[in-house]
Amino acid sequence: MSVDWFTICLYMLMVVAGWFSICGASYEYDATNLFDPSGRPGQQLIWIGSALFLVFVILMLDKDFFETFSYIIYCVILALLIATIFLAPDIKGSRSWLVLGPLRLQPAEFAKFATALALAKLMSGYYFSIYSFKNISLVILLILTPMLCILLQKETGSALVFVAFGLMLYREGMSGFLLLASICAVTFFVIVMKFGDDVIGTTPVGELVVSSIVLVISILLVLFLRRDRLAVRVMIYLTVLSLLAAFITSLYMPVNFVLVIVGIIMFISLILIFLSLKNLAWHYVLIALFAIFSVAFMFSVNYVFEDVLEPHQQTRIRVSLGLEDDPSGAGYNVNQSKIAIGSGGLIGKGFLNGTQTKLKYVPEQDTDFIFCTVGEEFGFVGSVAVLLLFTTLIIRLIFLAERQDTAYGRVYGYCVASIFLFHVLINIGMVIGLTPVIGIPLPFFSYGGSALWGFTILLFVFLRLDASRKEG
Repeated sequence: MSVDWFTICLYMLMVVAGWFSICGASYEYDATNLFDPSGRPGQQLIWIGSALFLVFVILMLDKDFFETFSYIIYCVILALLIATIFLAPDIKGSRSWLVLGPLRLQPAEFAKFATALALAKLMSGYYFSIYSFKNISLVILLILTPMLCILLQKETGSALVFVAFGLMLYREGMSGFLLLASICAVTFFVIVMKFGDDVIGTTPVGELVVSSIVLVISILLVLFLRRDRLAVRVMIYLTVLSLLAAFITSLYMPVNFVLVIVGIIMFISLILIFLSLKNLAWHYVLIALFAIFSVAFMFSVNYVFEDVLEPHQQTRIRVSLGLEDDPSGAGYNVNQSKIAIGSGGLIGKGFLNGTQTKLKYVPEQDTDFIFCTVGEEFGFVGSVAVLLLFTTLIIRLIFLAERQDTAYGRVYGYCVASIFLFHVLINIGMVIGLTPVIGIPLPFFSYGGSALWGFTILLFVFLRLDASRKEG
């Protein structure tokens, strides 16, 4: 069996670097033994040893084991997720940990690889087509079921990780419309929230910007997807004339330009639906649906924010967007993390010499906020080195996924790459204040056995599949 040793070396480098980071985050000035099993560095060594045993077991399994038992593994993990909802104790407001004597496990960490296996099994079927409504419904069901269970455990961050599977679906032929819609949804939410209180006359600025973007995107989609220059000219003339009439009217009475643009969008959508029926071209109706749902989403942002999200989630989003300054509350973690990273300078303060982390200014500094320890002790150089390690790993995973000779291996490989990419972007983003704090670990660096086991299984199942490619 020939495994990819380059990826294994990357794994070992990150696990070792992660252990040193945990040492830096957990070290006490009067401590004498980093290997003491009662301390976190010592406990992490035990987890690392058990993870290496899992690596050995996975690589020794038969090459067809995972494909044969994909659905069974998925159902077992799903049963654990459901059991966790009812049996797990309340720890910091969530019920996500199964306590088995001295052992604590978080099934959500294992749901990622189980879902990836199930998706790979389904999508590698001979009759599978991503354009089939039945098939794509099954795919969504496989993703949403564990996601819902984890949400019921009040682990929003872990549930959001499952959004990463959308990147794999895009690679497998999913319409770019869904990817565009996802990006637009995030952008529109941020714009409406950021400028929600700004008004020009009677026109809300946030909604004006979003509705204008929706209108421009709709016109560009007709131009580039259908190349229907006549329809584009009609849309532009309608827009210009309507806005001109609205501007002249505003000289005599208040005009809400958002309603004007929304009216234009709705009229254009009717035109596109008509063209779709006339020419039997589904692109027109997709563009119309994008425009209509975008407008509906824009008007629902405030309702979702005020009536759906929990108060602590609202505060985190407001702090992240700069709408609220809460340095001693929701913004405390991020502010202290920035201070710790900034204090590291170019080359850092040195191993075990970080003052911010030693004095415990940063909460969760050895789990979700472990990257701030890297920044303080090893500086800009160390932080870039960690980012390069993850970038190399993700690129390598994509390369390995592309060279698979089965759809099963390719789909699973892209699932693995997508999950790692999501974790790295969101975790480091929240540590430096670019994304809301949702509480997900940095792979191989954050302290915790469940996370280390989960990421190790996720990665080495793929390496076993890749090795089987050469076995024939």
